[in-house]
Amino acid sequence: MKKLIVLLVMSVMIGLPWSAPAFAEDQKAVLITGASTGLGRAMAELIASKGHFVYAGARKDSDMAELNAIENIQAIRLDVTDQAQIDAAVQTIEEAGRGLYGLINNAGVGILYPLAEVPQSELEWLIDVNVYGPVRVTRAFAPMIIASKGRISTTGSISGILSGPMYGPYSMSKHAMEAFADSLAREMGPEGVAVSIIEPGNYETKIGENVVARMTSQGYDNPESPYHEIYLQLKARVESNEPSGDPAQVAEAAYQAMFSENPKRRYLVVPEQVQAEWTITKAIQELVQLNEDHPYSYTRDQLVEMLDAALAEGE
Repeated sequence: MKKLIVLLVMSVMIGLPWSAPAFAEDQKAVLITGASTGLGRAMAELIASKGHFVYAGARKDSDMAELNAIENIQAIRLDVTDQAQIDAAVQTIEEAGRGLYGLINNAGVGILYPLAEVPQSELEWLIDVNVYGPVRVTRAFAPMIIASKGRISTTGSISGILSGPMYGPYSMSKHAMEAFADSLAREMGPEGVAVSIIEPGNYETKIGENVVARMTSQGYDNPESPYHEIYLQLKARVESNEPSGDPAQVAEAAYQAMFSENPKRRYLVVPEQVQAEWTITKAIQELVQLNEDHPYSYTRDQLVEMLDAALAEGE
């Protein structure tokens, strides 16, 4: 937008007629929520560097200024819990005239609490951002994505498959995105829109730092809790954790979800083998549990046959 204003002023100063520049036919526009830091920032920078135009959702003035300084990126003030800001973003993108080819629902937050003790206000805040947020944004931009026969992707997590003590609220929210992506894909497929979900492992972002800060600010440190020792151990682990992955790996998956000829439904992106093993093993355990000891159980040979068929379908 700043570039357009500069061109307009210059044309007036030297007396030339003004007309808006035509957009490159091969430049597609993508909206990324939560693009100020971490995975969202890496996605925005990669997609913009490939020559596409990125509307980068952010909430802070300082983050928006940084994003606006990057070529092919326009920051948009976008809190996914604020319908007025979402509506304003729709208007801004419609008025720009580029249309919208892709949407990446990336904005998300985390909390770590035992399910028996999580404050209702904290749970509602988490669900508002991580679940209702993608629904609000997708609903608002669906007409534009359908018109362009584009792409929708959501940042899930391996925590949408895995879970454990204290991770219940966060895993619940990310597990909801599994259903969201599968249902949305079936609904959008006939409209020519491909839908994906990205499942990152433990990458270098600020989410762990933000989780600890949130827990501290909310005063969650109850020595009387039966979960207190687990809380202390988990808090220490989060504070000392050094993620081994480069967010650029997740950004590359997002780029493929947006622009590859045959995008995958799920992109498991982890920085080390053990995280893939945890995730795939958990999925297999659930299959075994679902199949265990009921009138319609399958034999091992039948399960292997079903697995082979699924593998062949994915080739």
